[in-house]
Amino acid sequence: MSAVSERLAQLQITLPAVAAPVAAYVPAIRTGNQVWTSGQLPFVDGKLPTTGKVGAEVTAEEAGDLARTAVLNALAAVDALVGIDKVTRVLKIVGFVASAEGFTGQPAVVNGASNLVGEIFGEAGAHARSAVGVAELPLGAPVEIELIVEISV
Repeated sequence: MSAVSERLAQLQITLPAVAAPVAAYVPAIRTGNQVWTSGQLPFVDGKLPTTGKVGAEVTAEEAGDLARTAVLNALAAVDALVGIDKVTRVLKIVGFVASAEGFTGQPAVVNGASNLVGEIFGEAGAHARSAVGVAELPLGAPVEIELIVEISV
């Protein structure tokens, strides 16, 4: 068991099954020593636990938890493609937040994803990031997360 697998076990985190794509794309692709994931919604057992805009139907705290779920789905896609233990560094997280008018707390929402990768990967989890407010996301999801990681070859 590698350091990543050991850390997941210590945190009592089990990666979920890879979420089925909702359109014409694959969950993740590898190029050279990087894996790029498609945007991952916060599916739990194939369903969105909640829908709506953050700052209206969904609180920022709930959305932060959903961002955490979405990044776990992204890590599951990486794991299925190359194995989670090959990840040597998290390079970038892009978070999209379906935002009610006037909501400006996107960075705090995406912290749900960023903080979790920090817990899992330690210093190798320090990453570049974007947190973007959008009008709508697929299926009414409150958040969507993309992940780019470096892997050992």
